[in-house]
Amino acid sequence: MPDLEVSDRVLTIPNALSFIRLLGVPLFLWLILGPEEDGWALLVLAISGFTDWADGQIARRMNQTTRLGQMLDPVADRLYIFATVLGLALRDIIPWWLAIALPLRDLLLTFTLPALHRRGFNALPVHFLGKSATFCLLYAFPLLLLGDGDSTLNTLARVFGWAFAIWGTALYYWAGALYFAQLRHLIQTVKPINGPAG
Repeated sequence: MPDLEVSDRVLTIPNALSFIRLLGVPLFLWLILGPEEDGWALLVLAISGFTDWADGQIARRMNQTTRLGQMLDPVADRLYIFATVLGLALRDIIPWWLAIALPLRDLLLTFTLPALHRRGFNALPVHFLGKSATFCLLYAFPLLLLGDGDSTLNTLARVFGWAFAIWGTALYYWAGALYFAQLRHLIQTVKPINGPAG
């Protein structure tokens, strides 16, 4: 399959879907922290998951892959992860160490951006391990929210939710370690655009 062309277009269907996903982040937080309407909050997460899948499919099939879309998609994923762990921690559904551990990895990765920018890169390619980690976490949090109760269904959801959360967190940090390894290789092989290599 030939490489898809990446354009600078802004007004595309995938980008519109990504913006809709972003608008769902504050709505989700309000639903679980304000009225505690967990059913509606789960619906927002389901719609987010569907639009995440749909924008990728449409971008590939209609040749609407854009630089803006490549930036918005991971940003939306991380905002949903952050919003969900914050909401679940404030509801005492997950411990605070987990709510801090996931955003901490992304905070650590932001310190790599100057080295990337000096070499003409905005980001390194997302690899399969990172996608798998995000997949696990985006399944874990709705299940943990559904597990907030005492019924058999709640218990099953909680068990599967924690399984996804543990695997997802481990993969998330493993993906971060691979990212740092990629960055180290890039620093050793690509000279900065301005000035000598440090």
